[in-house]
Amino acid sequence: MRISLDPEQCYGSGDCVHRAPSVFTKVDGLGAVIPGREYDVDAPRVREAAEGCPSAAITITRTDTEGARG
Repeated sequence: MRISLDPEQCYGSGDCVHRAPSVFTKVDGLGAVIPGREYDVDAPRVREAAEGCPSAAITITRTDTEGARG
């Protein structure tokens, strides 16, 4: 799975950082995915962060290898 966060949609609630601090951080007051953590994620916490994002700025997409496995 690949995680991305749209800075144009984010308004900086910090909820993602609270829910999945190993994957998200704040940069200039807005949420961001920590570099190098786009694929190495704690899936339940990241899904929770995406579902709970008040601005719907977080996107989770399956990678090609995941589709082949499952």
